[in-house]
Amino acid sequence: MADLVLALNAGSSTVKFAVFTLEQEPRPLWRGLIDGVGRAPRLRVRDASGTVVDERAWPDEPARQPAEFAGDILDWVDSRLGEDWLAAVSHRICHGGDRPGPIRLTPEALEALDGLAPLAPLHQPSNLAMAWAVALRRPDLAGVGCFDTSFFNALPEPAQCVPVPAEWRARGVRRYGFHGLSYDYLNRKLRSGAPAARRVVFAHLGSGASLCACLDGAPVETTMGFSPLDGLVMSTRCGSLDPGVLLFLMDRGVSRAEAEDMLYRRSGLLAVSGESGDMRTLLASPTPAAAAAVELFVHRVVRETGAMVACLGGLDALAFSGGIGENAPAIRRQVCARLGWLGLELDEAANAAGAERIDAPASKVSVWVTPTDEEATLASGAVEALGLRRTVRSPA
Repeated sequence: MADLVLALNAGSSTVKFAVFTLEQEPRPLWRGLIDGVGRAPRLRVRDASGTVVDERAWPDEPARQPAEFAGDILDWVDSRLGEDWLAAVSHRICHGGDRPGPIRLTPEALEALDGLAPLAPLHQPSNLAMAWAVALRRPDLAGVGCFDTSFFNALPEPAQCVPVPAEWRARGVRRYGFHGLSYDYLNRKLRSGAPAARRVVFAHLGSGASLCACLDGAPVETTMGFSPLDGLVMSTRCGSLDPGVLLFLMDRGVSRAEAEDMLYRRSGLLAVSGESGDMRTLLASPTPAAAAAVELFVHRVVRETGAMVACLGGLDALAFSGGIGENAPAIRRQVCARLGWLGLELDEAANAAGAERIDAPASKVSVWVTPTDEEATLASGAVEALGLRRTVRSPA
Protein backbone atom coordinates (compact mmCIF):
# COMPACT_ATOMS: atom_id res chain seq x y z
CA MET A 1 0.00 0.00 0.00
CA ALA A 2 1.30 3.46 -0.93
CA ASP A 3 1.50 5.54 2.23
CA LEU A 4 4.25 8.10 1.54
CA VAL A 5 4.70 11.34 -0.39
CA LEU A 6 7.90 12.49 -2.06
CA ALA A 7 8.19 16.30 -1.98
CA LEU A 8 10.41 17.78 -4.68
CA ASN A 9 11.62 21.38 -4.64
CA ALA A 10 13.72 22.00 -7.77
CA GLY A 11 15.49 25.33 -8.04
CA SER A 12 17.90 26.67 -10.63
CA SER A 13 21.01 25.24 -8.89
CA THR A 14 19.65 23.02 -6.10
CA VAL A 15 17.13 20.25 -5.60
CA LYS A 16 15.61 19.67 -2.16
CA PHE A 17 13.53 16.59 -1.51
CA ALA A 18 11.88 14.88 1.43
CA VAL A 19 9.87 11.71 2.03
CA PHE A 20 6.86 12.17 4.32
CA THR A 21 4.50 9.80 6.05
CA LEU A 22 0.80 10.65 5.75
CA GLU A 23 0.05 11.05 9.41
CA GLN A 24 -2.25 13.72 10.89
CA GLU A 25 0.56 16.13 10.13
CA PRO A 26 3.04 14.88 7.49
CA ARG A 27 6.19 13.63 9.20
CA PRO A 28 9.54 13.50 7.36
CA LEU A 29 11.47 10.25 7.18
CA TRP A 30 14.38 11.63 5.14
CA ARG A 31 15.43 14.99 3.74
CA GLY A 32 17.88 15.37 0.90
CA LEU A 33 19.70 18.20 -0.83
CA ILE A 34 21.53 18.19 -4.13
CA ASP A 35 23.48 21.44 -4.40
CA GLY A 36 26.22 22.69 -6.68
CA VAL A 37 24.09 21.81 -9.70
CA GLY A 38 25.73 23.11 -12.87
CA ARG A 39 29.16 23.16 -11.20
CA ALA A 40 29.98 20.24 -8.90
CA PRO A 41 26.74 18.49 -7.86
CA ARG A 42 26.68 16.63 -4.56
CA LEU A 43 23.99 14.90 -2.52
CA ARG A 44 23.46 14.73 1.23
CA VAL A 45 20.53 12.91 2.86
CA ARG A 46 19.58 13.09 6.54
CA ASP A 47 17.09 11.05 8.51
CA ALA A 48 14.45 12.45 10.86
CA SER A 49 17.00 12.87 13.65
CA GLY A 50 19.33 14.90 11.42
CA THR A 51 21.88 12.13 11.01
CA VAL A 52 23.55 11.98 7.61
CA VAL A 53 22.61 8.64 6.04
CA ASP A 54 24.03 9.11 2.55
CA GLU A 55 26.43 11.34 0.66
CA ARG A 56 27.62 11.21 -2.91
CA ALA A 57 28.94 13.45 -5.67
CA TRP A 58 28.98 13.62 -9.44
CA PRO A 59 32.38 15.25 -10.10
CA ASP A 60 32.41 14.18 -13.75
CA GLU A 61 28.94 15.56 -14.51
CA PRO A 62 29.09 19.29 -13.80
CA ALA A 63 26.69 20.20 -16.62
CA ARG A 64 23.71 18.18 -15.35
CA GLN A 65 20.62 20.29 -14.74
CA PRO A 66 18.24 19.88 -11.76
CA ALA A 67 15.66 17.77 -13.65
CA GLU A 68 18.37 15.32 -14.69
CA PHE A 69 18.60 14.19 -11.06
CA ALA A 70 14.98 12.98 -10.99
CA GLY A 71 16.03 9.41 -11.69
CA ASP A 72 18.74 9.49 -9.01
CA ILE A 73 16.26 10.69 -6.40
CA LEU A 74 13.61 8.12 -7.34
CA ASP A 75 16.23 5.36 -7.36
CA TRP A 76 17.41 6.44 -3.90
CA VAL A 77 13.86 6.36 -2.51
CA ASP A 78 13.11 3.01 -4.18
CA SER A 79 16.34 1.54 -2.78
CA ARG A 80 15.10 2.34 0.72
CA LEU A 81 11.42 1.54 0.31
CA GLY A 82 10.63 -0.33 -2.87
CA GLU A 83 8.35 1.13 -5.55
CA ASP A 84 4.99 0.47 -3.88
CA TRP A 85 5.35 2.88 -0.95
CA LEU A 86 4.98 6.21 -2.73
CA ALA A 87 1.44 7.52 -3.15
CA ALA A 88 2.45 10.72 -4.95
CA VAL A 89 5.19 13.16 -5.85
CA SER A 90 4.43 16.75 -4.91
CA HIS A 91 6.29 19.50 -6.77
CA ARG A 92 6.95 23.10 -5.86
CA ILE A 93 5.94 25.25 -8.83
CA CYS A 94 6.73 28.92 -8.54
CA HIS A 95 3.88 30.42 -10.58
CA GLY A 96 0.35 29.08 -10.65
CA GLY A 97 -1.38 32.17 -11.99
CA ASP A 98 -4.74 32.52 -10.26
CA ARG A 99 -4.98 28.85 -9.24
CA PRO A 100 -6.15 28.86 -5.60
CA GLY A 101 -4.50 25.65 -4.42
CA PRO A 102 -2.63 22.46 -5.31
CA ILE A 103 -3.69 20.52 -8.41
CA ARG A 104 -3.08 17.13 -9.93
CA LEU A 105 -0.52 17.49 -12.69
CA THR A 106 -1.59 16.24 -16.09
CA PRO A 107 0.22 16.86 -19.39
CA GLU A 108 -2.38 19.53 -20.16
CA ALA A 109 -1.82 21.22 -16.79
CA LEU A 110 1.97 21.21 -17.26
CA GLU A 111 1.64 22.75 -20.71
CA ALA A 112 -0.63 25.49 -19.33
CA LEU A 113 1.82 26.24 -16.51
CA ASP A 114 4.63 26.51 -19.03
CA GLY A 115 2.88 29.59 -20.36
CA LEU A 116 3.72 31.33 -17.08
CA ALA A 117 7.48 30.69 -17.43
CA PRO A 118 8.23 34.24 -18.70
CA LEU A 119 6.93 35.57 -15.37
CA ALA A 120 9.43 33.50 -13.35
CA PRO A 121 12.26 32.51 -15.72
CA LEU A 122 14.69 31.50 -12.97
CA HIS A 123 12.25 29.09 -11.31
CA GLN A 124 9.33 27.95 -13.45
CA PRO A 125 11.37 26.09 -16.13
CA SER A 126 13.29 24.11 -13.49
CA ASN A 127 10.11 23.31 -11.56
CA LEU A 128 8.28 22.07 -14.65
CA ALA A 129 11.27 20.20 -16.07
CA MET A 130 11.44 18.21 -12.83
CA ALA A 131 7.72 17.42 -12.97
CA TRP A 132 8.02 16.21 -16.58
CA ALA A 133 11.11 14.12 -15.74
CA VAL A 134 9.35 12.35 -12.88
CA ALA A 135 6.20 11.78 -14.97
CA LEU A 136 8.24 10.19 -17.76
CA ARG A 137 10.20 8.02 -15.33
CA ARG A 138 7.19 6.97 -13.22
CA PRO A 139 3.95 7.50 -15.20
CA ASP A 140 2.12 5.38 -12.64
CA LEU A 141 2.86 7.85 -9.84
CA ALA A 142 0.42 10.69 -9.20
CA GLY A 143 1.97 14.13 -9.56
CA VAL A 144 0.80 17.21 -7.69
CA GLY A 145 1.70 20.85 -8.26
CA CYS A 146 1.77 23.31 -5.33
CA PHE A 147 2.16 26.96 -6.17
CA ASP A 148 4.03 29.78 -4.46
CA THR A 149 1.34 32.16 -5.68
CA SER A 150 -1.69 30.36 -4.22
CA PHE A 151 -1.20 31.66 -0.68
CA PHE A 152 -1.79 35.18 -2.00
CA ASN A 153 -4.76 34.38 -4.19
CA ALA A 154 -7.16 36.20 -1.84
CA LEU A 155 -5.08 39.35 -1.32
CA PRO A 156 -7.25 42.46 -0.94
CA GLU A 157 -7.94 44.10 -4.30
CA PRO A 158 -5.66 47.13 -3.73
CA ALA A 159 -2.78 44.76 -2.94
CA GLN A 160 -3.43 42.80 -6.15
CA CYS A 161 -3.95 45.69 -8.52
CA VAL A 162 -1.32 46.87 -10.99
CA PRO A 163 -2.51 50.29 -12.21
CA VAL A 164 -2.20 49.70 -15.95
CA PRO A 165 -4.90 49.74 -18.68
CA ALA A 166 -7.76 47.29 -18.25
CA GLU A 167 -6.76 45.27 -21.30
CA TRP A 168 -3.40 44.52 -19.68
CA ARG A 169 -5.04 43.50 -16.42
CA ALA A 170 -7.43 41.26 -18.38
CA ARG A 171 -4.36 39.45 -19.72
CA GLY A 172 -3.18 38.60 -16.20
CA VAL A 173 -1.13 41.62 -15.17
CA ARG A 174 -1.63 41.75 -11.41
CA ARG A 175 0.37 41.35 -8.22
CA TYR A 176 0.59 37.61 -7.47
CA GLY A 177 3.04 37.35 -4.57
CA PHE A 178 5.62 34.58 -4.15
CA HIS A 179 7.29 32.41 -1.46
CA GLY A 180 3.74 31.33 -0.63
CA LEU A 181 4.66 27.74 0.29
CA SER A 182 7.07 29.12 2.87
CA TYR A 183 4.57 31.66 4.20
CA ASP A 184 1.86 29.01 4.44
CA TYR A 185 4.11 26.93 6.69
CA LEU A 186 5.37 29.90 8.72
CA ASN A 187 1.86 31.25 9.23
CA ARG A 188 0.56 27.94 10.56
CA LYS A 189 3.65 27.49 12.74
CA LEU A 190 3.45 30.92 14.35
CA ARG A 191 -0.30 30.77 14.89
CA SER A 192 0.17 27.54 16.85
CA GLY A 193 3.01 29.02 18.94
CA ALA A 194 1.73 32.59 19.33
CA PRO A 195 -2.03 32.53 18.80
CA ALA A 196 -2.48 36.03 20.26
CA ALA A 197 -0.28 37.61 17.57
CA ARG A 198 -2.89 38.99 15.17
CA ARG A 199 -0.63 41.35 13.17
CA VAL A 200 2.47 39.56 11.87
CA VAL A 201 5.21 40.40 9.41
CA PHE A 202 7.09 37.39 8.04
CA ALA A 203 10.56 38.01 6.59
CA HIS A 204 11.65 35.26 4.19
CA LEU A 205 15.23 36.41 3.67
CA GLY A 206 17.46 34.34 1.43
CA SER A 207 19.02 34.62 -2.01
CA GLY A 208 15.44 35.41 -2.97
CA ALA A 209 13.83 37.62 -0.35
CA SER A 210 10.39 38.98 0.44
CA LEU A 211 8.12 40.13 3.25
CA CYS A 212 4.52 39.18 3.94
CA ALA A 213 1.99 40.87 6.23
CA CYS A 214 -0.71 38.64 7.74
CA LEU A 215 -3.74 39.74 9.76
CA ASP A 216 -5.44 36.95 11.72
CA GLY A 217 -3.68 34.41 9.53
CA ALA A 218 -4.67 35.92 6.18
CA PRO A 219 -2.19 37.72 3.91
CA VAL A 220 -2.96 41.38 3.31
CA GLU A 221 0.23 42.57 1.57
CA THR A 222 3.58 41.32 0.30
CA THR A 223 6.66 42.80 -1.34
CA MET A 224 6.86 40.58 -4.43
CA GLY A 225 4.25 41.34 -7.04
CA PHE A 226 3.85 40.46 -10.71
CA SER A 227 7.16 38.58 -10.75
CA PRO A 228 9.87 37.46 -8.30
CA LEU A 229 11.87 40.55 -9.28
CA ASP A 230 9.80 42.90 -7.14
CA GLY A 231 10.35 44.18 -3.61
CA LEU A 232 13.51 43.69 -1.56
CA VAL A 233 17.01 43.77 -3.00
CA MET A 234 18.18 40.16 -3.37
CA SER A 235 21.31 38.15 -4.09
CA THR A 236 21.37 38.80 -7.83
CA ARG A 237 17.93 40.41 -8.35
CA CYS A 238 17.33 44.14 -8.11
CA GLY A 239 14.02 44.21 -6.27
CA SER A 240 11.76 47.21 -6.85
CA LEU A 241 12.96 49.19 -9.85
CA ASP A 242 11.67 52.35 -11.48
CA PRO A 243 10.40 51.15 -14.91
CA GLY A 244 11.97 54.29 -16.35
CA VAL A 245 15.33 52.55 -15.92
CA LEU A 246 14.29 49.91 -18.46
CA LEU A 247 13.01 52.53 -20.89
CA PHE A 248 16.32 54.36 -20.54
CA LEU A 249 18.29 51.18 -21.29
CA MET A 250 16.04 50.18 -24.19
CA ASP A 251 16.62 53.58 -25.77
CA ARG A 252 20.32 52.81 -25.63
CA GLY A 253 20.07 49.46 -27.39
CA VAL A 254 19.81 47.00 -24.49
CA SER A 255 17.97 43.90 -25.72
CA ARG A 256 15.27 42.00 -23.86
CA ALA A 257 17.67 39.10 -23.26
CA GLU A 258 20.32 41.45 -21.88
CA ALA A 259 17.77 43.17 -19.65
CA GLU A 260 16.48 39.84 -18.28
CA ASP A 261 20.01 38.66 -17.56
CA MET A 262 20.82 41.93 -15.81
CA LEU A 263 17.63 41.98 -13.71
CA TYR A 264 17.73 38.35 -12.59
CA ARG A 265 21.44 37.43 -12.53
CA ARG A 266 23.67 40.52 -12.38
CA SER A 267 21.87 42.94 -10.07
CA GLY A 268 21.18 43.07 -6.34
CA LEU A 269 23.87 42.44 -3.75
CA LEU A 270 26.23 41.11 -6.41
CA ALA A 271 26.00 44.30 -8.44
CA VAL A 272 26.38 46.69 -5.50
CA SER A 273 29.27 44.82 -3.89
CA GLY A 274 31.00 43.86 -7.12
CA GLU A 275 32.05 40.81 -5.13
CA SER A 276 29.29 38.37 -4.27
CA GLY A 277 25.56 37.91 -3.88
CA ASP A 278 26.10 35.65 -0.86
CA MET A 279 25.37 37.45 2.42
CA ARG A 280 27.87 35.27 4.29
CA THR A 281 30.66 36.47 2.01
CA LEU A 282 29.56 40.08 2.28
CA LEU A 283 29.38 40.06 6.08
CA ALA A 284 32.90 38.65 6.24
CA SER A 285 34.32 41.05 3.65
CA PRO A 286 36.34 44.14 4.73
CA THR A 287 35.55 46.13 1.56
CA PRO A 288 33.43 49.30 1.59
CA ALA A 289 31.43 47.99 -1.38
CA ALA A 290 30.44 44.85 0.54
CA ALA A 291 29.41 46.99 3.51
CA ALA A 292 27.34 49.16 1.16
CA ALA A 293 25.52 46.08 -0.15
CA VAL A 294 24.71 44.91 3.38
CA GLU A 295 23.52 48.40 4.31
CA LEU A 296 21.24 48.51 1.27
CA PHE A 297 19.76 45.12 2.12
CA VAL A 298 18.99 46.17 5.71
CA HIS A 299 17.62 49.53 4.54
CA ARG A 300 15.21 47.88 2.11
CA VAL A 301 14.03 45.33 4.69
CA VAL A 302 13.36 48.09 7.22
CA ARG A 303 11.66 50.33 4.66
CA GLU A 304 9.35 47.59 3.43
CA THR A 305 8.64 46.35 6.95
CA GLY A 306 7.35 49.84 7.71
CA ALA A 307 4.97 49.53 4.75
CA MET A 308 3.77 46.14 5.96
CA VAL A 309 3.17 47.51 9.48
CA ALA A 310 1.18 50.41 8.04
CA CYS A 311 -1.07 47.98 6.16
CA LEU A 312 -1.60 45.99 9.36
CA GLY A 313 -2.22 49.03 11.56
CA GLY A 314 0.50 47.92 13.98
CA LEU A 315 2.67 44.91 14.74
CA ASP A 316 2.43 42.05 17.22
CA ALA A 317 5.12 39.73 15.87
CA LEU A 318 8.06 39.69 13.45
CA ALA A 319 9.33 36.32 12.22
CA PHE A 320 12.63 35.79 10.38
CA SER A 321 13.14 32.84 8.06
CA GLY A 322 15.16 31.79 5.02
CA GLY A 323 18.92 31.32 4.71
CA ILE A 324 19.73 34.88 5.85
CA GLY A 325 16.83 35.25 8.26
CA GLU A 326 17.67 32.02 10.06
CA ASN A 327 21.48 32.20 10.01
CA ALA A 328 22.59 35.85 10.06
CA PRO A 329 22.19 37.32 13.57
CA ALA A 330 23.98 40.49 12.43
CA ILE A 331 21.22 41.19 9.89
CA ARG A 332 18.48 40.46 12.43
CA ARG A 333 20.17 42.78 14.93
CA GLN A 334 20.45 45.67 12.47
CA VAL A 335 16.89 45.29 11.24
CA CYS A 336 15.45 45.13 14.74
CA ALA A 337 17.53 48.10 15.94
CA ARG A 338 15.97 50.28 13.24
CA LEU A 339 12.49 49.07 14.14
CA GLY A 340 12.85 50.15 17.76
CA TRP A 341 10.23 52.86 17.18
CA LEU A 342 7.68 50.01 17.21
CA GLY A 343 8.62 49.20 20.80
CA LEU A 344 10.68 46.25 19.57
CA GLU A 345 13.63 45.27 21.78
CA LEU A 346 16.02 42.44 20.98
CA ASP A 347 17.56 39.97 23.41
CA GLU A 348 21.15 40.11 22.13
CA ALA A 349 22.20 36.77 23.63
CA ALA A 350 19.16 34.95 22.28
CA ASN A 351 19.70 36.51 18.86
CA ALA A 352 23.36 35.51 18.78
CA ALA A 353 22.40 31.96 19.71
CA GLY A 354 19.67 31.78 17.05
CA ALA A 355 17.02 30.98 19.65
CA GLU A 356 13.43 30.41 18.58
CA ARG A 357 12.33 33.65 20.25
CA ILE A 358 14.76 36.55 20.39
CA ASP A 359 12.85 39.56 21.77
CA ALA A 360 13.69 41.02 25.18
CA PRO A 361 11.11 40.70 28.00
CA ALA A 362 10.22 44.40 27.73
CA SER A 363 9.63 44.27 23.98
CA LYS A 364 6.14 45.18 22.76
CA VAL A 365 6.67 43.02 19.67
CA SER A 366 7.61 39.35 19.78
CA VAL A 367 10.47 38.40 17.46
CA TRP A 368 10.95 34.87 16.16
CA VAL A 369 13.47 32.84 14.21
CA THR A 370 11.39 30.21 12.44
CA PRO A 371 13.01 27.76 10.02
CA THR A 372 10.70 27.27 7.10
CA ASP A 373 9.65 23.91 5.67
CA GLU A 374 8.32 24.23 2.13
CA GLU A 375 8.54 20.47 1.70
CA ALA A 376 6.03 19.92 4.52
CA THR A 377 3.63 22.26 2.71
CA LEU A 378 4.16 20.21 -0.45
CA ALA A 379 3.27 17.00 1.39
CA SER A 380 0.10 18.58 2.79
CA GLY A 381 -0.74 19.82 -0.70
CA ALA A 382 -0.61 16.28 -2.07
CA VAL A 383 -3.02 15.12 0.62
CA GLU A 384 -5.38 17.98 -0.28
CA ALA A 385 -5.19 17.59 -4.06
CA LEU A 386 -5.54 13.81 -4.17
CA GLY A 387 -7.71 13.20 -1.11
CA LEU A 388 -5.10 10.84 0.28
CA ARG A 389 -5.98 8.83 3.34
CA ARG A 390 -4.17 9.73 6.55
CA THR A 391 -2.38 6.79 8.12
CA VAL A 392 0.01 5.89 10.90
CA ARG A 393 1.67 3.10 8.96
CA SER A 394 5.39 3.60 8.28
CA PRO A 395 8.00 1.37 6.67
CA ALA A 396 10.05 -0.72 9.02
